[in-house]
Amino acid sequence: MRDLVFPGGTAVLTGAASGIGAALAHGLARRGADLVLLDRDADGLTSVATAISAAHPDLRVETHVVDLADAEATDRVAAEIHRAHPRVRLLINNAGVALGGRFDQVTLEEFLWVIEINFRAVVRLTHALLPALKAEPGAHLVNVSSLFGIIAPAGQAAYAASKFAVRGFTEALRHELVDDGVGVTSVHPGGIRTRIASSARVGSGVDLAEYEAGRRQFEKLLTIDPAKAAEAILRGAQRRRGRVLIGWSAKLPDLLARLAPAGYGKVLALGMRPSRPAAAVAGAPTPPAEAPAERAGADVPPGGVETRAGVDVPPGRVDAPVPAARTGEEAAPEPGRRA
Repeated sequence: MRDLVFPGGTAVLTGAASGIGAALAHGLARRGADLVLLDRDADGLTSVATAISAAHPDLRVETHVVDLADAEATDRVAAEIHRAHPRVRLLINNAGVALGGRFDQVTLEEFLWVIEINFRAVVRLTHALLPALKAEPGAHLVNVSSLFGIIAPAGQAAYAASKFAVRGFTEALRHELVDDGVGVTSVHPGGIRTRIASSARVGSGVDLAEYEAGRRQFEKLLTIDPAKAAEAILRGAQRRRGRVLIGWSAKLPDLLARLAPAGYGKVLALGMRPSRPAAAVAGAPTPPAEAPAERAGADVPPGGVETRAGVDVPPGRVDAPVPAARTGEEAAPEPGRRA
């Protein structure tokens, strides 16, 4: 399949008001694509669209304010987009939300809210716009999963369920759409500086004080700029990569899951233990453990493995090499590292 051509095509993007989505919108505009941008944040969406229109006056920029948790509204907007754009070159399902708490700490309503936005909205928009993708020669579909579409740590039942579903859905479509000439990419970001965790809902049964303490602690460990993540995604789409991993916090857990698909939970549990202070070696009492850290403002929501220098690593594997990308797989370079 030839490389994706951006200029002159129409790109539909969800979650475009901030974070990776805003960076994707600007990156697409720089590549010459006309834009259809969706988000529930009207002010943020207007800000992004206005900035792009000012910088690229020749491009068409269309916006739709929609809450993807509202199935009827999502279907209505999708139908409007299809009527206005019978041919779409690129669809990027990027929008996502997070929910902190174990399965027994969240209500069914809270759990299904995550599923509706993170997975069912992806299905709805893809189903509605697939005819437009098939009608456009050389079209491409990008679905943003997560690190937690590769591993599923405790405390992330809702988020991991939604992102594993996105991954499975995307992989199936990759195989189904080969004969239609539509490329398909699954994206797995690690610790990106976005608002998804800081704006995450907290399960009704979660201790708020512990949750907030973990959030503040983890804010210090984020290193990957959303703009770098967006460039990795667009580069992967252009090259028709089947999968894009962004950051060590996605690459190393991916390796861990391959090596120990049924046993990585023990490694994650060890990684979430706080480091023992020097005094403990001498027999002094060890301070009580802190709450599990949360990726505040990152793509990855609260919970996960121990992070060192902003990188999720299994214990004893700080210097582990990044596994070579398999065929059809794009391993995004780290900040400061050449592609």
